[in-house]
Amino acid sequence: MTNTRHKPLLIYVHGFNSSPDSWKAQQLKSLLSAADSPADLLVPSLSHWPAEAVRQLGLLIDAAWDRDITLIGSSLGGFYSTWLTEQNPRLRSVLVNPAVNPDRLLADWLGENENIYTHERYHLTREHLKQLQALRVEQLQDPSRYLLLVQTADETLDYREAVEKYQQAVHYVQPGGSHGFEAFDRLIPAVVAFAQGRVELPPLISLPEVVEG
Repeated sequence: MTNTRHKPLLIYVHGFNSSPDSWKAQQLKSLLSAADSPADLLVPSLSHWPAEAVRQLGLLIDAAWDRDITLIGSSLGGFYSTWLTEQNPRLRSVLVNPAVNPDRLLADWLGENENIYTHERYHLTREHLKQLQALRVEQLQDPSRYLLLVQTADETLDYREAVEKYQQAVHYVQPGGSHGFEAFDRLIPAVVAFAQGRVELPPLISLPEVVEG
């Protein structure tokens, strides 16, 4: 029987108005659910309050203090993952189309919101934005602990902001795609390899741009 403590632990950090039911989370669950999976996976449901979300993640990290832990942060989850990684030198992070300035982006979303998966309704307030500003990381201490995955046709975020922010980290800049990160399943082996301390990225291929409407 494999000792799970010897496997890396992956924690998927979902984005704004998302949940463990998002399709990237489901792809990870599908591919890592087998008993002989090379990594264990946690996919927590996070509060819409930034300070509470990082507290929830911090508790999971503390509970697995003797594991090799890699965060997989999507969009706003990438912003949270960056802050957490800078607080804990044991962590690695894979950032998937990460938000770099979410307080600016979400200023346009102030007011009533609804989580597209859970249908929870809540008010996004300036206190949310203040909490995001408190989590901003100006400079990375060790860029080698990050793997950046972006697609150039991201319709929500300007991928160039992430490339500039994480310019010293390992990059995978894929032409085309979308904010949801098309064909994410093809990158999961690379995510697991990074969690194990290796960089094994697939060849770059261009993807069709996803046009909404």
